[in-house]
Amino acid sequence: MLRRTILAGRDQKIWTLQGVFTKVDKNSPGSDVAAETAAALAAASLVFRRCDPTYAKLLVRRAIRVFQFADKYRGAYSNGLKKYVCPFYCSYSGYEDELLWGAAWLHKATKNPTYLNYIQVNGQALGAAQFDNIFGWDNKHAGARILLSKAFLVQKVQSLHDYKDHADNFICSLIPGAPFSSTQYTPGGLLFKMNDSNMQYVTSTSFLLLTYAKYLTYARKIVNCGGTAVTPKRLRNIAKKQVDYLLGDNPLKMSYMVGYGPRYPQRIHHRGSSLPSIAAHPVKIQCSSGFSVMNSQSPNPNILVGAIVGGPDQHDRFPDKRSDYEQSEPATYMNSPLVGALAYLAHSFGQL
Repeated sequence: MLRRTILAGRDQKIWTLQGVFTKVDKNSPGSDVAAETAAALAAASLVFRRCDPTYAKLLVRRAIRVFQFADKYRGAYSNGLKKYVCPFYCSYSGYEDELLWGAAWLHKATKNPTYLNYIQVNGQALGAAQFDNIFGWDNKHAGARILLSKAFLVQKVQSLHDYKDHADNFICSLIPGAPFSSTQYTPGGLLFKMNDSNMQYVTSTSFLLLTYAKYLTYARKIVNCGGTAVTPKRLRNIAKKQVDYLLGDNPLKMSYMVGYGPRYPQRIHHRGSSLPSIAAHPVKIQCSSGFSVMNSQSPNPNILVGAIVGGPDQHDRFPDKRSDYEQSEPATYMNSPLVGALAYLAHSFGQL
């Protein structure tokens, strides 16, 4: 797993990967990871603004510097670190989406007109209008569009009116039966993008649907999909159906959150969950020996409560096999968006 450390030194980011000491710098740039980090720091500053304003200001200052590095020394991090991160974590979408994402969060966190101007000047070149209807660990375009549409819908920043159109195009691509819909759903109703860790797209899309519904409601707006009016209520209902499916309302009656409900994945692709504890197996298990449990049919001895797994295939089938990492592996980028969606649904229960 890739780990990041942001140092105090200027223009330098240090990385460690499976014991390998690496870095992105001006000679080996990583605009994607640096801009993504800037976005995270800027977003975090909003969380701490009231309870710890000093820390919030530190986060903003660091976000600004990291974003400056990302924009000044452009390039995808996987170009310089290809032998370490590819093929699994290559920057397939490039770094432009993260630059737009980082600028959007800095605009929100600082209200500095510099970032609004940056978005206006560079938005199109960074893919603001590019058609891609996924939001995940690699591609931030859809998230940036939704975030910037808030500035137009809620904060009335008129110069960002195009982002309402960009966000609408993304939404229309998701609506079943709409003229411009391009999203596949399983027979049981689950949004389906790909076999590998599909739940990341389910949770992230659900979060964006609910977020955009909130902005539209505030502005008293709807989405027009080729003559089909799509209301905020419909967006909420689509998102709720996805979350309900994930939690067990599906053809298999299987919850894809480990430990939740009467039936959930028992053999997830996770070493800590699948290997016995020290109490049960005090003898050291060597790295290669750990693969001996891969094909076992026994349930994992340690229940990774709350983990979201990759989920079923396009036909709602789920084999629950430890070796099937595409469907049985959990990941933080599946869990994280679900937290936002669940928070919204819990707060709005009875109001949908």
